[in-house]
Amino acid sequence: MDGSHRCSANYVPLTPISFLERSAAVYGDRISLVYGRVQYTWRDTLQRCTRLASALVRTGIARGDVVAALVPNIPAMYELHFAVPMAGAVLCSLNTRHDAAMVSTLLSHSEAKIIVVDYQLEHIVTGAIKAMSERKEKLPRVVIIQEYDQPPSRIDRPGSALEYLEFESFLASGKLNFEIRRPRDELDPIALNYTSGTTSRPKGVIFSHRGAYLNSLSAVLLNDMCSLPVYLWTVPMFHCNGWCLTWGVAAQSGTNICQRNVTAKEIFDNISLHKVTHMGGAPTVSNMIINAPISEQKPLPREVTMMSGGAPPPSHVLYKLKALGFRIVHSYGLTETYGPATVCSWKPEWDSLPQDKQAKLNSRQGLQHIGLEAADVKDPVTMESVPADGKTMGEVMLRGNTVMSGYLKDLKATREAFNGGWFRSGDLGVKHPDGYIELKDRSKDIIISGGENISTIEVESVLFSHPSVLDAAVVGRPDDHWGETPCAFVKLKDGCSATEGEIIKFCREHLPHYMAPRSVVFRDLPKTSTGKTQKFILKKEAKAMGSLPKRVSKL
Repeated sequence: MDGSHRCSANYVPLTPISFLERSAAVYGDRISLVYGRVQYTWRDTLQRCTRLASALVRTGIARGDVVAALVPNIPAMYELHFAVPMAGAVLCSLNTRHDAAMVSTLLSHSEAKIIVVDYQLEHIVTGAIKAMSERKEKLPRVVIIQEYDQPPSRIDRPGSALEYLEFESFLASGKLNFEIRRPRDELDPIALNYTSGTTSRPKGVIFSHRGAYLNSLSAVLLNDMCSLPVYLWTVPMFHCNGWCLTWGVAAQSGTNICQRNVTAKEIFDNISLHKVTHMGGAPTVSNMIINAPISEQKPLPREVTMMSGGAPPPSHVLYKLKALGFRIVHSYGLTETYGPATVCSWKPEWDSLPQDKQAKLNSRQGLQHIGLEAADVKDPVTMESVPADGKTMGEVMLRGNTVMSGYLKDLKATREAFNGGWFRSGDLGVKHPDGYIELKDRSKDIIISGGENISTIEVESVLFSHPSVLDAAVVGRPDDHWGETPCAFVKLKDGCSATEGEIIKFCREHLPHYMAPRSVVFRDLPKTSTGKTQKFILKKEAKAMGSLPKRVSKL
């Protein structure tokens, strides 16, 4: 338009770095981080991040270089989320449950120049470095974080050709007058996050400064996070950068309560001690809370807003959390969408409904949050939207500014993911008459039995409602007659008992018979560090079990 003029006065590339700078300016004396006896203010945090960014640059880190981190939810991990982009570099947060082989692969694929590692995980990095050395690859420098109540000390590794640095000493070597390297373009990368996968084909998801900025503010809004929240870190910061709330809490000048280990006792203790207002959690965290022994539970000093991610929470879980004083915000997303992408917004007209109906409505995935352009359920071939009838299944697709820039070094996979102008999630769902999306299954997890599609999520929801069941997962088991039938893997609550027949009978009372499990295995469920059940392991077990005997298969 005639008269408009783009310049530095009206355009600055969006970046979450600005959140930290503002909090330090407005709330410099307010506590930013708490970890046991360690506390920092926002002024401290800005100064520490500035020094750390300076130290990174002094070691040779250039714009676009990757700095990896294998660190639990402690202050250093939070600081890296600002310091690395302040150095113009890209933060690659690695899953703390990865073994040396996987870490080795991801360090090679990302070409990380430095890896920061917690002292408890040093052995994993040592193994990874050894594997890289054997492959004659260029090795990253290693910075080791010691426990915070220990004074900085010299890191000496006799016989090692690699230089090891100690985190606090390394940070202290930086300069406070360091000039922060802001992004030249808001689409410059800020983070690299790897999806769960195999060592043969890692998928590194590229986040931009713009996407991180927008999704951080969106996460703040969907959590009703007002100024000065107190956030308890139960979501791993390595997981989609803590669902972007590493940056989001800074935007609201909140207080981050860090904890190395996540247990029910620590959750209740921290909520009580620090007057926590917000937290997040995968299904395992929700189960941990509602099944905590009475001796570990404490009355909540106030309502705690808890963002739920991962698999849809069963109705009874939502009900029990609400009874304890938690307000659940159910969201859905993927690594490719910076974490949360949709939210099941509560509607006032639901208040008059029975509680079981409320819980069922609230367990849906809802619609896109304010930072995403659109979420839809489409036919993956025609790209037409499915009818909003709550029955017709299609693929959940997303589009907007909070979708990844692409997969590192994999243009083919990037183009496939964006085929048709939408991000294809690989999740199957339906759309209800009110427009809300409900997830039914991963396309790879859906069970096709005798030509019928069986949603493992629906079967699992029923299993979770059994009074003796603590955890459950359903996969397909080979069947000579039906092709495959549901097989339930179940973990019972302590002190409770149930037989295979009782579990199957219970499911048949609440589901069509063809959807009920035909076999039940009692065992602990394998989990990722983000609380997701590793169904690929259970699928292998179910496949190894072979087909059910015909007399059982025809039940």
